[in-house]
Amino acid sequence: MRRILYHGSKQILESPQFGLGKPYNDYGMGFYCTESHEMAGEWAVGFDYDGFINQYAIDMGGLRVVDLNAEGLTVLHWLSVLLRNRLFDVRSPLAHEARNYIVSRFNVNLDKADVVEGYRADDSYFTFAQDFINGTISYRQLGNAMKLGELGRQVMIKSERGFSRLKFQKVMEAPRTTWLPRRELRDRNARERYFNHERNARKKGDLFITQIIDEEMGPDDARLQ
Repeated sequence: MRRILYHGSKQILESPQFGLGKPYNDYGMGFYCTESHEMAGEWAVGFDYDGFINQYAIDMGGLRVVDLNAEGLTVLHWLSVLLRNRLFDVRSPLAHEARNYIVSRFNVNLDKADVVEGYRADDSYFTFAQDFINGTISYRQLGNAMKLGELGRQVMIKSERGFSRLKFQKVMEAPRTTWLPRRELRDRNARERYFNHERNARKKGDLFITQIIDEEMGPDDARLQ
């Protein structure tokens, strides 16, 4: 199956190189793309620089894909990957315990994956995840918060085999005067909806991380589906 992917960057990248990148990105080292031209435009720019939207085609046939939003996985599987790679504030005893529990019980092995897909933990999403492991919001609220930021999915090319399938097609300029306001608006809307509603919308019966740990809930627990 052929798919079109976009990568927002300060540079034109005709030949992305396997083995480069930052190991502390969401899913570890790899080449992070999106199927959304709009999201790539937002990723491409900064406060003081313009960028480029690089477009690629990729033949997915035979590639080993791990979709962290797939049926049978929970938002805690996505969070376990994030906790292994991103730097979280785990100074409180609860956050430290939550991190260890989620990583051990909801582990997703990405070692043999060619491609990894799932939510992108930008600033707003990272805040939601941080609040959950600190016991501020419930499991239900975390799941709802993940849907607040539109176009928040990413596709990470992880393996050398995956990189070999990427075919550069074209590049488009991404001026910050266009894309920076759009990024800020999307993030602001997600945060406002979260802080003004979701963060304070606890419901009777909500599951918090303390209960998940105390009752030793695992991936097969119906309450986490």
